[in-house]
Amino acid sequence: MPTLSARLLPVLLLIGSNLCMTTAWYGHLKYKDRPLWEVVLVSWGIAFFEYWLAVPANRIGSNVYSAAQLKAIQEVITLTIFAGFSVVYLGQRITINHAIGFALIAAGAFFVFRAPVSGG
Repeated sequence: MPTLSARLLPVLLLIGSNLCMTTAWYGHLKYKDRPLWEVVLVSWGIAFFEYWLAVPANRIGSNVYSAAQLKAIQEVITLTIFAGFSVVYLGQRITINHAIGFALIAAGAFFVFRAPVSGG
């Protein structure tokens, strides 16, 4: 069975991690009738599995990406998953302002992967 590339595996793990964390942080918004202590406990349970994906993603990813690059990848994945989750699960639409804000964050990630800009 072929192994996943060293560059792809951390990205896939971060996608799984962000699916879990987005669910933990925002999934309870559909259950506002549930007591806060209950949704916190459920969220912690989901976050437990998120850590089992995020920590290895960063450990493995640090062999091929810098910490800043890993953070940039994670932020772009987070925004992408959040946008989908917001529309599909929460039934909220993404506005043009949201899209512009997310695009600016993605542009920041682009520069993290570029060679350093010379100052003179």
